[in-house]
Amino acid sequence: MHATHLLLEEPIRMASILEPSKTNFYSAMTRIVGTLGSKSRSVEVLSGCLKAGMSVARFDFSLGDAEYHQETLENLKIAVKATKKLCAVMLDTVGAELQVINKSESSISLKADGLVVLTPNQDQEANSEILPISFDGLAKAVKKGDTIFMGQYLFTGSETTSVWLEVSEVKGADVVCVVKNSATLSGALFTLHVSQVHIDLPTLTEKDKEVIRTWGVKNSIDFLSLSYTRHAEDVREARQFLSTLGDIGQTQIFAKIENVEGLTHFDEILQEADGIILSRGNLGIDLPPEKVFLFQKAAVYKCNMAGKPAVVTRVVDSMTDNLRPTRAEATDVANAVLDGTDAILLGAETLRGFYPVETISIVGKICAEAEKVFNQDLYFKKTVKYVGEPMSHLESIASSAVRAAIKVKASIIICFTSSGRAARLIAKYRPTMPVLSVVIPRLKTNQLRWSFTGAFEARQSLIVRGLFPMLADPRHPAESTNSTNESVLKVALDHGKASGVIKSHDRVVVCQKVGDSSVVKIIELED
Repeated sequence: MHATHLLLEEPIRMASILEPSKTNFYSAMTRIVGTLGSKSRSVEVLSGCLKAGMSVARFDFSLGDAEYHQETLENLKIAVKATKKLCAVMLDTVGAELQVINKSESSISLKADGLVVLTPNQDQEANSEILPISFDGLAKAVKKGDTIFMGQYLFTGSETTSVWLEVSEVKGADVVCVVKNSATLSGALFTLHVSQVHIDLPTLTEKDKEVIRTWGVKNSIDFLSLSYTRHAEDVREARQFLSTLGDIGQTQIFAKIENVEGLTHFDEILQEADGIILSRGNLGIDLPPEKVFLFQKAAVYKCNMAGKPAVVTRVVDSMTDNLRPTRAEATDVANAVLDGTDAILLGAETLRGFYPVETISIVGKICAEAEKVFNQDLYFKKTVKYVGEPMSHLESIASSAVRAAIKVKASIIICFTSSGRAARLIAKYRPTMPVLSVVIPRLKTNQLRWSFTGAFEARQSLIVRGLFPMLADPRHPAESTNSTNESVLKVALDHGKASGVIKSHDRVVVCQKVGDSSVVKIIELED
């Protein structure tokens, strides 16, 4: 078998490992979400991030105000035009997050075995003996012996810049803690995470709603990352709120699973959400370290079978300060891809790390190598078995398109879609070749004005593994005549040729709707 098609179940020959990596028109099928911040907001750096493979930009409102993020987004728009690389926008809520308020921004040193008091009195100045926090109900939530983790926001987990606390006693509204390791905290904001304790704060806070109502609506956000999702009801409430805001009623909700409470209700949350973000930073605190990998594998599998994107976080933390990942991190990225992950989310590495472009590039290369040995055949059989019989009409068409593409060794699958659902179903079966999702716009009206759908649907495919969107000419309706579809097909093929993914004599599988019928056809390109 050719080296580029080796599977992990087969013996891997050393020669294949020593072959240089081949570059494609796309860095990888697995998508990369980059968190934008202080080190990644200039047009130059953002252009580099897009070229390196970032397809979704995450704006985290735990840090920075709306004006700050708007400036970053305007720079991103300039970079998108300059590079001709599409990029979706994700708004990340603050949610039930506990924070230490350090108004002076001076460094705070904590010594092992010392005591520190967490107080809701924010008039206090943060120092090594007392730390004001943003939540006045902590004393009611914790008890002696509970564990609290604290560090700079998007904390690295390093025990020189992050600290473990153990609750010693509760005094009124204050919580007295024993410091378990010496550490120096720096910056204006530290995050608290109380292990396996329910925090009585809403998942979507009033502050979050205001940000969504203003910044979110103004910028037509593609994704809402719902931090600290604990119940399916959290997702339903967020969706109800979005439905009142006009255009962003189409925004997809990604439930961020960060604690045992969210893990316990995972199945119901998955049913309600459009996708899942496995926030391994906080989960790694709530769960024993030896259990984290089990949750990842189980959760990604469930997302895959449901056909909903799974996003994994905290993979190359060391690249915040270093140009290369550790060996363990490189393996971790590859294993996430082999598990079936749709996207890798980079936090501190791109937000405040020194090497945002290099990080995206290296993660993309690791993903591409892992994809070469991903056992698609085994995955396909598992998915078909899970779906069972009788299959729905769309599911049958999608699986048939992937099976045909693999049998004839097609270079690409082209799918015509208006909602994006058909293309996502094809991607669910993880074809070994890219899927060009040609979104056919539809005309709609709210009785005051006419507008076309399509832009949302195209951008929202940018978080799905293997999907590459293209927005068709709105003059061609979704359910068009065969001749019109052929002309749209020609545009799609020309796009594929220009991108370098299709060449003469290649075979292409096309999935399209002709009249009331869905058709899968195979075409062979001429010179």
